[in-house]
Amino acid sequence: MGIFSNQARDEQGNELRRRRTDQIPFSIIASDMTVVGDLETEGVVRIEGRVRGAVRVGQQVLVAAGAVIEGDLHTQEAVIAGQVSGAIFAKDRVELQASAVVAGDILTPRIAIVEGARVSGEVKMDMEQTASSAALDSHKR
Repeated sequence: MGIFSNQARDEQGNELRRRRTDQIPFSIIASDMTVVGDLETEGVVRIEGRVRGAVRVGQQVLVAAGAVIEGDLHTQEAVIAGQVSGAIFAKDRVELQASAVVAGDILTPRIAIVEGARVSGEVKMDMEQTASSAALDSHKR
């Protein structure tokens, strides 16, 4: 047994087999990190630092307060508390928290904007455009 083992054990100390229920990959860009270049994953990404490039995430992007994205954001769902300088394309929804600052257009079928969030750009909630954007984005890969 390793010193940092987190293997579950029963009352007698026998290792229990754990089944992973969530198979969605989760990544974190830490507050002291800067990613220069495009970021792409099928899972979930929490950005606490800075990304200079396009961000393409299959499931969900969480942009923490103080985090910065300098580039377009393509995802299923985006929850923004930080800053995005670029367009946001979300197939499902976008949530802008009170500390969010977006300098770019937002294209999504659903949006929630908390008082205090700032957007410099157009907000488009056209399902047809969202679907065609998603198809165009998948052909770029």
